[in-house]
Amino acid sequence: MPDAMMRSGETADFSDWPKPTADKHSTGGIGDKVSLILAPLAAAAGMAVPMMSGRGLGITGGTLDKLASIPGFDTQITMERMRELLAANGCVMMGQTAGWVPADKKLYALRDVTATVPSLGLITASIMSKKLAEGAQTLVFDVKCGRGAFMRDLAGARALAESLLAVGKRLHRNVAALITDMEQPLGRTVGNAVEVRESLDVLRGGGPADTRELSIELTAWMAVLSNLYPNLETARQRLAELLDNGAALAIFRGMVAAQGGDPRVCDAPGEILPRAKIVKTLCAEQDGFVQFVDAEKIGRAVLQLGGGRVQPSDSVDFAVGIEKLAQAGDRVQQGQPVMTILANDETRLVAACELCHDAVLVASAAPLPRRIVLEVATASRRSSFFKN
Repeated sequence: MPDAMMRSGETADFSDWPKPTADKHSTGGIGDKVSLILAPLAAAAGMAVPMMSGRGLGITGGTLDKLASIPGFDTQITMERMRELLAANGCVMMGQTAGWVPADKKLYALRDVTATVPSLGLITASIMSKKLAEGAQTLVFDVKCGRGAFMRDLAGARALAESLLAVGKRLHRNVAALITDMEQPLGRTVGNAVEVRESLDVLRGGGPADTRELSIELTAWMAVLSNLYPNLETARQRLAELLDNGAALAIFRGMVAAQGGDPRVCDAPGEILPRAKIVKTLCAEQDGFVQFVDAEKIGRAVLQLGGGRVQPSDSVDFAVGIEKLAQAGDRVQQGQPVMTILANDETRLVAACELCHDAVLVASAAPLPRRIVLEVATASRRSSFFKN
């Protein structure tokens, strides 16, 4: 089915491309800005990344909405232009145009009215048809698991990962799937413009440790499956260097400029990206350690602020969101900020504050260290998942 859906429209062929082609797909989560880091990082490592992404719906954000917060950035790319951008810069980040996998759009509309949105086979077909149409030889899947993800438990995440791997193997792609934690948000920002700012922090060699870790890990799997590095450890080390020495940031800057965006965002994001009018700080009510940050509540709060969509036709406020979000393990004192809420509407702010009030749990003892990558599987080990 994914193969037939893929061939319902245009497809890209990179069989003659001088660099290995690779891409990543995430099933969506709270604060998941990894694509903005991974695409230029993979390009800096020597891969060609033709990345087709989507807009957000519900509490999980969309890569295209984050990119849309950069003034002028164009994600409506033709096939011919995609190849030009890929040749010039090593990566392109684009949306699904009318000519790409039209069958998926029709089937998705039917799924909505026939209550088959959760169907594992149809989810697999939707994801794989778009990724296969891109033409990338290597595909790595980030299957989110937890209260801030579509797959809320490990069994469901495993089933989806196995389904994606089976299709990829059958259609002769190099594939791997990482099941990653989405009980808690990724990074310290959730929104659109705020996540672009945090992505730029990581591309400069800084940023939150969890976001950097996952960006490197997913890219490392892409690189090893593409035979660029002999093993994951070598890949991780080299990719960390490409973040720290500015090589990945240079690729991101070139991509922004090539796709019509303002490249000054890389140097002065606070001046270029949209900013909210209202800033509200929430503080800890006791001394202790942050035990847990509820991804679902944080995601719903950003949706209340207008940073996401309930219906596909809804508009999005790119400036709103949450930043400076505490993470599990942080030590805090009573009255110390645990998050900053950015809003453009007082009524929306009140609703968001109600959700955020108990989203951060503080207790006297430090929590166990959080594991970002829960399990990993490849096409050759579909039925035997192993802990990373």
